[in-house]
Amino acid sequence: MAFQFNFSIEENESNEADTHDKTELQLGSPKHEQDSTGASRQAADAVADCGPRLPTDKHQDATPKKRFCLKAAKEHDIPEDVNQVLENKVVEMVSGLRYVNVSVVEMTLLGGSRGEDIVSKSVSSHSDLIPGVYEGGLKIWECTFDLIDYFSETEMQFTDKTVLDLGCGAGLLGIVALRRKAKVVHFQDYNSTVIDEITLPNTVANCIVDGNGTGSGDDRKISKPPSKRLKKAKCLPDLLTKCRFFSGEWSEVSQLLLSSNKPFSKYDLIFTSETIYNPDYYSALHDTLSQLLDKNGRVYLASKAHYFGVGGGVHLFEKFIEEKNVFRTNTVKIIDKGLKRFIIEMAFKISS
Repeated sequence: MAFQFNFSIEENESNEADTHDKTELQLGSPKHEQDSTGASRQAADAVADCGPRLPTDKHQDATPKKRFCLKAAKEHDIPEDVNQVLENKVVEMVSGLRYVNVSVVEMTLLGGSRGEDIVSKSVSSHSDLIPGVYEGGLKIWECTFDLIDYFSETEMQFTDKTVLDLGCGAGLLGIVALRRKAKVVHFQDYNSTVIDEITLPNTVANCIVDGNGTGSGDDRKISKPPSKRLKKAKCLPDLLTKCRFFSGEWSEVSQLLLSSNKPFSKYDLIFTSETIYNPDYYSALHDTLSQLLDKNGRVYLASKAHYFGVGGGVHLFEKFIEEKNVFRTNTVKIIDKGLKRFIIEMAFKISS
């Protein structure tokens, strides 16, 4: 069955700087409208700063409170009519991939009563991270682009692989795998609003076919934005049937997957970007990876060296992994521009 839907893809015609008053620039900025060659590095520079913004309330306790409440896991269905997914969305391009303009989504959600109301909570607390409430999924952090670059540099093979984009946010890592012929791609984010308003629309937008050949399965070949107005397009249902979408805390999602009546195979590849900013989450992340990764699988984790204000970072996480003695780690790439960033490969230790 071929899906039909109507939506508009807007080319940003202004070259003026984004006047959004948040520290992190949204992907609606004109700086992200560029050719695929070198786009990911330039986009990363504009998308995220050296770390998450923390609440600026002068009365708050200087010591972050640990999160004890677990957000329940939920699987999000793909609507039969995918017109619903891209309704009122403005679709743009970054690194050869389509994505919805986050600023437009935020304006739509701001002041509303839908879902978790995470936009209003983020604005009122002057924070991109509210532990246990909002974990930054509305933004694309720069290490995501480091991983996308790494995929291309190493010519990573996705054909017939089962893939998990953990802490997916916009879902760009999973979308790259999907377009490069992965067998199964699952997306997980802490917030259900992020899945419904960002991840799922982005995935649908990258599963369409138009006159530019978009949806062919290889994002590296896309060098120009799609037509300014795309009134009708066909969705490739075979791509969408490979996808599942989940929200909730990591351990809850793991339990849902492992106890579900639906067929489930452990993942060959797990990608996760900038998820080790808070040491309080290391145990849950470690357990999730150990439960869901195939015995011969690989985890690719991208992170900054250190996250000021929350205390996490690469060296602290590697020490935690070493103490657990379940995984071996290998630093496969170091990005020395600005605050040092790392890509780490993880695999199970071979039993002696």
